[in-house]
Amino acid sequence: MAEKSITVIGVKFRETGKTYYFSPKDETFKEGDGVICETARGVEYGRVCQENKQVDESEIVSPLKEVVRKATAEDDKKQEENLSKRKEIMKTTMQKVADRNLEMKIVDAEYTFDKQKIIIYFTANGRVDFRDLVKDLASAFRVRIELRQIYERDEIKLQGALAACGRPCCCTTYLHDFDKVTIKMAKIQGLSLNPQKISGCCGKLMCCLKYENDYYQKTYSEMPKVGSNAKTPDGEGVVTANDILRREVAVRITTEDGGVEVKTYPLAKIFAKVKQNEKEIPDEDK
Repeated sequence: MAEKSITVIGVKFRETGKTYYFSPKDETFKEGDGVICETARGVEYGRVCQENKQVDESEIVSPLKEVVRKATAEDDKKQEENLSKRKEIMKTTMQKVADRNLEMKIVDAEYTFDKQKIIIYFTANGRVDFRDLVKDLASAFRVRIELRQIYERDEIKLQGALAACGRPCCCTTYLHDFDKVTIKMAKIQGLSLNPQKISGCCGKLMCCLKYENDYYQKTYSEMPKVGSNAKTPDGEGVVTANDILRREVAVRITTEDGGVEVKTYPLAKIFAKVKQNEKEIPDEDK
């Protein structure tokens, strides 16, 4: 049975945020159009990042909500005013945090579009009792206050940063979710395990270690184990090194005159008695 197609538009509420599907009702939207939507957080202002399109019903998280309306010039102005309040909110919040001597770092703050609630993002090493802080802020701003604890990766995603490659961090440009990244990925890829070289701006393992991991895992499992015996076109020898990217194997062979020679062979020309076992590498998170 064929999947039913539904017309949707993609909307983002932050430039680096996730894309959410909404029903455009009978309107046609263009990329970049402002829209007013009802979300779990309240009434929000978003930008269309995907124009009207058909998607299978299986791609929809039910129930599919409708766009309230296309943003007007007055809505655009109101959103700009809301955004302009960010610095003031953060300054006041940081002062209140200091007054109560709380171990937390304020990262970002925002009004919902209807100004019925302020959402404040913070990081902390552990659990923080901020109940009195919420009362202080509610008294100062006269609206509902929501304090939301985030983590190192989320902080970089919100604030933005340049990665070691010289480009903006992937999480600030196109990554919507954080995949699990482990030290095992760096080990299989033969990278230096120096934390400064394999960690991103957030202090966690770089997200890009995940990108080619499937290739490395597959090729690694096909490689002979270093120290094992392997047959080559020139006879049997001992594996001394593997080059996963080039799919080449270095083998130490004893020559006819009793000497020793290390030769490199394509993996396809090697018959290994012992293959690499990925499970031998500890799978440690960082």
